[in-house]
Amino acid sequence: MNKFVVSPSPHIHSGLSTAQCMYGVLIALIPAFLVSLYYFGLGALLVTVTSVLSCVIFEYLIQKYLLKGRPTIANGSAILTGVLLAFNLPSNLPLWIVVIGALLAIGIGKMAFGGLGSNIFNPALAGRIFLLISFPQQMTTWPRPANMPMGLDGETGATTLNILKYGSTDDIINIDMIEMLVGNAGGSFGEVSAIALLIGMAYMLWRRIITWHIPVSIIATVFLFSFFVTIDQGIEFALIFAELQIFSGGLLLGAIFMATDYVTSPMTRAGMILYGVMIGIITIVIRLWGAYPEGMSFAIFIMNGVTPLINNYMKPKRYGEVVKNG
Repeated sequence: MNKFVVSPSPHIHSGLSTAQCMYGVLIALIPAFLVSLYYFGLGALLVTVTSVLSCVIFEYLIQKYLLKGRPTIANGSAILTGVLLAFNLPSNLPLWIVVIGALLAIGIGKMAFGGLGSNIFNPALAGRIFLLISFPQQMTTWPRPANMPMGLDGETGATTLNILKYGSTDDIINIDMIEMLVGNAGGSFGEVSAIALLIGMAYMLWRRIITWHIPVSIIATVFLFSFFVTIDQGIEFALIFAELQIFSGGLLLGAIFMATDYVTSPMTRAGMILYGVMIGIITIVIRLWGAYPEGMSFAIFIMNGVTPLINNYMKPKRYGEVVKNG
């Protein structure tokens, strides 16, 4: 006789395993990685390799010898954490600092909570924020891409976000949008090419690795908030300023690849939109009135902590639940 079995959600499988999702995201990051190699060269490669190897080794050692469990590095999550951490770093960052960031990302951001699926915060963001607070000078010294005017090896310069925060109106208007789209701009090497990141987003949407709710809500909120904050300086300037806020810094990298992390983002569509709107608002508040030109990492990190509350209060109705009228 067949028994009716009731089990916890989820009840519908997407057809993608954990490993397939992780490697799918890695595939989506390939265009941005190739652009970073073209503009930042050997530095980007060394930082990425160091970050990935460190994350994989630390996860293996912690799982095997501290947690006494079976290592799960084959699922690709440690590799993805290493790549995302590297993409949030300057290409000239000393490699020993990269190793420290990887240790914090895996050891505290991930394994201290029980490993993949149990972490509250995005591990790569945890590592990046720790490094930014601990090594502010090294983390905010940005090398110029090799193809920028006067972009010599070892030369540093201001990022677009620095200009948006501290520059004059003329400086902002004269920013070359095309250079930003293709990646010929200063900043963390994985965040500079908007086109490459959008190609990765299109691939993940096509493969149904992510949905549109989080990235679109973040981008739309940043655009609208930036526009209305600066509209007193004229509609044309407000439009330029809002567009630059989207295509500069780590906004697209964060919105597409980090805020959409399965473990640390809300489960419902309404929750995802609220989550994205709040990330967009916090990002612009920090960028315009905070101490740092960039606010994306802090915004996602804060909302990671709010995600359990969103999941608790924005739950779908239970099947068969009786709704009382009046």
